Amino acid sequence: MNNPDIKIAVIGLGYVGLPLARLFATKHAVVGFDINQNRIDELNLGQDSTLEIEATELQAVLLDENPCLNNTDAIKGLYCTSDRDQIVDCNYYIVTVPTPVDKNNRPDLTPLYKSSETVGKVLKKGDIVIYESTVYPGVTEEECVPVLEEISGLKFNVDFYAGYSPERINPGDKEHTVDKILKVTSGSTVEVGQKVNELYLSVITAGTYLAPSIKVAEAAKVIENSQRDINIAFVNELAKIFNLMDIDTHEVLAAAGTKWNFLPFKPGLVGGHCIGVDPYYLAQKAQEIGYHPEIILGGRRLNDSMGEYVASQIVKLMIKRGITVNGATLLMLGITFKENCPDVRNTKIVDVVNSLKEYGITVSIFDPLAKPDAVMKEYLLETINEAPKTKFDAVVLGVAHEEFLSMNIANFQNAKSIIYDVKGVLTSGVDGRL
Repeated sequence: MNNPDIKIAVIGLGYVGLPLARLFATKHAVVGFDINQNRIDELNLGQDSTLEIEATELQAVLLDENPCLNNTDAIKGLYCTSDRDQIVDCNYYIVTVPTPVDKNNRPDLTPLYKSSETVGKVLKKGDIVIYESTVYPGVTEEECVPVLEEISGLKFNVDFYAGYSPERINPGDKEHTVDKILKVTSGSTVEVGQKVNELYLSVITAGTYLAPSIKVAEAAKVIENSQRDINIAFVNELAKIFNLMDIDTHEVLAAAGTKWNFLPFKPGLVGGHCIGVDPYYLAQKAQEIGYHPEIILGGRRLNDSMGEYVASQIVKLMIKRGITVNGATLLMLGITFKENCPDVRNTKIVDVVNSLKEYGITVSIFDPLAKPDAVMKEYLLETINEAPKTKFDAVVLGVAHEEFLSMNIANFQNAKSIIYDVKGVLTSGVDGRL
């Protein structure tokens, strides 16, 4: 599908949008749009601060001029801009903005509403708007489409059409990239579903799955991460039980894993923008229609409690070692929400840090990937990017960055200090792990 008539605008150039825009640009004319001018400036220099796209890959598709203008023949490549006028001549609009929750864990659709307004101002007859943001079933057609209609003055499924293809990006994973993960697609009509499916099939080497409706595709996405959340909550509860029984949870899981159909989930802190957020979207919709989702919300409550639990386990180990907790020093290795990724949004390591501080512990945070100004803005916490030269009463591996796994953590220890492994990946010298 190398159709020169296809002109794609990707709205939002974050962890989801940029890899998708770059991939489409290898076959089609693409305009990447983002309201953050600093983000646009760095991308136009061939740099990606999210570390999802290598500089050589990005520079290979970057264009200095808009390939989607009406007065030009569409050529493949990517043009990045914050100017809405530059997406006027596109005919496929793919929305890849965040869908967070507020402080009360209620879905916040503001980014979707704003991006829909942006698209609505340039929408034309025959255009197709595809949403990739994780939502609860019904959001595309019941929340976003009305905004498109109101702003554009066009009629849905008469003048313009919609699709939904949920993102399956795994930040920091260089093996399972967007093109290698099977893509679910859908459209607001049978014909549009086929068009959307063909569009993605032109670049997704792993193939596609055309869902029968937009709502089915939305529901499929939101349960993917809800299922993982519940399974992790189960093993987190097991970890609490087995720790009370003085049994190593990881050894139990290794033994149970010898059965062919045992699911290999591990205990841990559940943060990020997907597993720690998506269940709230499904729960919100369930409650709106009169059903209280006990298992989904129960899993969320348990996983949200793990930061405080980890802190309590660290303190117990320090007391057993004879370390005076109040006034002790602790080095936290990692602050991002997952390994080998610089993103600190919705990281649960912060819960551990704040709980440790309540015990009077002085916590130093070392993360070579996280930007100190981003951590300060988000959490009012100071971080460093270079390994400290001092010794600490406790060292905690919070995030399994490759750099941490290759260094000698014992260099940070004094004579009595403990090492706690949140991720369960260290093979020696560990006093405790989740």
